[in-house]
Amino acid sequence: MALNIISNYAANVAHRNLSASDEMATRSLSKLSSGTRVVSARDDAASMAIGARLNATTQALKTATVNVGQANSMLQIADGGMATIDDILVRMKTLAVQSSSGNLSDTERGFLNDEFTELRDEIDRIASSTNFNGIQLLGNGGDVAIEFGDLAAGQGGAALVPAAGFDNFAITDNNYWATDTNTNLNDSNFEVNINQLGTQVIMTVTTTIDGAADRTQSIDVSDFAATGGTTAIGAGESATLNFDELGLTFSVNTNFSASIDHVAAGAAGANDFGTDATFGAAGTIDSTANVVRMAADNGQTLANSIEFQVGGGNTANDRLSINLTSVDSEALGDGGAGQETLADLGTNAIDTAAGAQNAVEVVTRAIDDLQRARAAVGTSQNRLDFAGQNLASTQENTESARSTLLDLDVAAEMTAFTSKQILVQSGVAMLAQANQMPQNLLRLLQ
Repeated sequence: MALNIISNYAANVAHRNLSASDEMATRSLSKLSSGTRVVSARDDAASMAIGARLNATTQALKTATVNVGQANSMLQIADGGMATIDDILVRMKTLAVQSSSGNLSDTERGFLNDEFTELRDEIDRIASSTNFNGIQLLGNGGDVAIEFGDLAAGQGGAALVPAAGFDNFAITDNNYWATDTNTNLNDSNFEVNINQLGTQVIMTVTTTIDGAADRTQSIDVSDFAATGGTTAIGAGESATLNFDELGLTFSVNTNFSASIDHVAAGAAGANDFGTDATFGAAGTIDSTANVVRMAADNGQTLANSIEFQVGGGNTANDRLSINLTSVDSEALGDGGAGQETLADLGTNAIDTAAGAQNAVEVVTRAIDDLQRARAAVGTSQNRLDFAGQNLASTQENTESARSTLLDLDVAAEMTAFTSKQILVQSGVAMLAQANQMPQNLLRLLQ
């Protein structure tokens, strides 16, 4: 090969090899720093695609494992509630057997009956209040809501609007309102009256449950008067009136102070809220429209079954359905054959010997019904345990498969990196030598 100073073939070769060695060393360094064998699709496109799917499956299985744990927690709460109900039923059977004996008078049976019916109510309370994250487990929640449609013009509560001072209402004790035995709750409501009593102005709320007046609570609201009131509500301000005995709160605005003034200005209660058909200074409100009904909260009903996602796919095999059984007084005792239930025993369940003897049989069936429901929960818990074990095994094996495809063999890659480092260092040295070769030709010009 001719010697020249224009083209340095040796330097070009050394530079090309150095560039290749440096690129390989850089890729090796990126793998070592990331801990993965496939940094980008150029490393192994097929492995990257398979590994990505396996990684998605692994993460989904981890979430499914959490779902199984939550499902087990839910069923544990249900089983705990059933255990308490079982204790109550045992006590109720004891009372019924005791009341069946002829050595007791009607007075003693009355005492036993009082406890019997109270315990039955406690079963309903437990069934209604046992839930997991708002999901009913043992019976309908019985929660209620205010029928806000009654506040529309022409409806029963049309006077309880911001123009009269009422901004909002809230239920603070659903258990109280849930004592309504009717499903539609149309016969449960509250009525608001504001009356002038001498120098005072009293706001009274009366509740009706099952069509009968149940409770009444009154609050002195004289201080809210705009004229001379110590706690008058200014423009843009609000206050809260708490009727805790009724499970209700009222949020009122500045117009409420004006309403208090209007009531106080009446002669002998002529302007009372609840009786004044032309209420207010402008006479535009009929305060006799002061009754608001309750409505059922359908989101608190017991579902027939709950489906838990226990797999990473979207097939029926990735879901596990668990059936829930109501264990309140209306369900316990019929034995699945439409027989008399605990609720059918009525308020005088064991106040006679004959009634008590019948109650023994009903409570016995109720205990059997409860055990069937509890056994179903236990079966579902065992099934969930096995589902969780399978998820753990599948997750472990899927993670291993993903690791085989994508995870880096650090020892092997470190060996390769060392080799490439040596090539880079050698390439730099040889490129330096190649660049020195044209210098030797200068001696021919001396």
